[in-house]
Amino acid sequence: MKKNTLKDLFKYYETDKDNHGYTEFYEKHFYPLKEKKINILEIGSYAGSSAASFAKYFPNANIFCIDINIANFKYSSKKIKVFDLDITNKKMVNNFIKNILRPKNDKFFDIIIDDGSHKLNDMLTSLNILFKHVKNGGFYIIEDYKFPNFFNHLNDKDESTIDILIDNIKSKKKIYSNILDNDTIEKLTNEKISIFNYQGSSKGAAVAFIKKLN
Repeated sequence: MKKNTLKDLFKYYETDKDNHGYTEFYEKHFYPLKEKKINILEIGSYAGSSAASFAKYFPNANIFCIDINIANFKYSSKKIKVFDLDITNKKMVNNFIKNILRPKNDKFFDIIIDDGSHKLNDMLTSLNILFKHVKNGGFYIIEDYKFPNFFNHLNDKDESTIDILIDNIKSKKKIYSNILDNDTIEKLTNEKISIFNYQGSSKGAAVAFIKKLN
């Protein structure tokens, strides 16, 4: 059976995105990019179910997957490249970025999806390192960003949680952080962005789409 929608693909490849109630939001924001030549980075790919879904949905996409344990990854495609990488290891991340971007423009990714550990430290660290590499018109997406509000072991830093960060950005309040550097804070507060944050199917399930505007 031919599967054209993300809902079909998420179910077929058994991702948790549909169970979390995120499918309609992905469909809404990704459909305009469907036929374009794009670069996608996924943090926390695990077995590769989401990457396989996106490889089928976007005919002209290059998909870069990073995970702390790529032994679980089970899909193979010319469109998918998999990297064994710990997002909290600054040296590893910088080497990855240099290898991917060289000699390309720093703004390389059309879509970055953080579906990693969901630890507050990791989400903020990823945002700090990678947000600058999103193209104008592209998205930085954080899945399950409310998990640290409900699971103590994920709230591992004395920092504002992502939902508070989003509220502060939207209300133009000053942002204080020991993880986000001044450059990232500047980009989040003074550049043209739109934030679409959605509640999923359970109290802890929430996803944020941060769009860089042209």
